[in-house]
Amino acid sequence: MVRLPLTPAEVERGQRLGALLRRARGERSMIDTALDARISPETLRKIESGRVATPAFPTIAAIADVLGLSLDAVWAEISRPEGGVRPANSVHNVREQLTA
Repeated sequence: MVRLPLTPAEVERGQRLGALLRRARGERSMIDTALDARISPETLRKIESGRVATPAFPTIAAIADVLGLSLDAVWAEISRPEGGVRPANSVHNVREQLTA
């Protein structure tokens, strides 16, 4: 099977996902987060750095669960155009509600 190159939109979405996960992880260590999600720290590092722009759904679901993020909010945040307005239920807003 030949894997097609990623589109610029897919690369950008992967970068937004990585940035979102880094922000959501906050002060929590990458190693603890990865191990709690049952993935390797290297996998989490690659996702957070944008090197893995299209990670498997179960991987993102596991990380989101560990970080207390809803998958709907993750999708809303990474799917918005750069510089666009955050939806009312965005991860940023959800995180603010969780920590309030």
